Amino acid sequence: MGKMDVVVPEKRTLESKFKFRCHKDIKCFTHCCSNIEILLTPYDVLRLKNRLGILSDVFLDKYTYLKVDEKSSHPHALLTMSDDKDKKCIFLSKEGCTVYTDRPANCRYYPIGQGTFKKDSPEGPVEEEFYFFVKEQHCYGYEEKKNWTIKDWREDQEVALYDEVNREWKGLQLRQNLYGQAGLDEKKQFQFYMASYDLDMFKKYIFESNFLNVFDIDDETLNKIKNDEVELLKFGVKYIKYIMMLEESLKLKDGAEKYQKPKK
Repeated sequence: MGKMDVVVPEKRTLESKFKFRCHKDIKCFTHCCSNIEILLTPYDVLRLKNRLGILSDVFLDKYTYLKVDEKSSHPHALLTMSDDKDKKCIFLSKEGCTVYTDRPANCRYYPIGQGTFKKDSPEGPVEEEFYFFVKEQHCYGYEEKKNWTIKDWREDQEVALYDEVNREWKGLQLRQNLYGQAGLDEKKQFQFYMASYDLDMFKKYIFESNFLNVFDIDDETLNKIKNDEVELLKFGVKYIKYIMMLEESLKLKDGAEKYQKPKK
């Protein structure tokens, strides 16, 4: 979520302890669901568009807005807030969240924040996740008596699946534009956004364009991405790594150049 001024600047682990509880009778109930930036992950969009029974492009158009990160030039989908004076989340009602069982990972983690950084190891650079507390002035949840560790909180909020599916995509967020060089061009930004969020369009791109004439994809992988949206999402990360020249994650077919558009 946004509001980085309320982040407690201390790195926490899965064993870090805290007290917290949120419920309908607490006087700040749903106050944390207003006037915030909720960056959506690919799995967030997948869950929400399926919850609503709509295609990904319809969901993105109706419930999100686009924001380009200045350091990486990555385009991200953020959840739309309502036009009322409180700028409440578009899925918020008086009774609480109307999509609670499919709510985004950021909402599940609150009041915990989670991030990723790279560190050196004997095997080379590795990615490590860390946690931090978010304490907003309006929140009375920390005054409750319920004890947790961050590990317990993650299990209770069922966020482990979100982390597992999103892990490689979140690793992409460590990339930044090189100093003195331009960021991603519009074409790569479009490809990044499509493969991250617009899974229905990405699936059409794979199976209804020259994609399979260009890339050598084995039958097992094709079957998975055709029938399993989570596998399609993970394949999208491989595609992003390839087009951004971060990793040789895909293999070109012999003769692929005749299907690729010439550079102008």
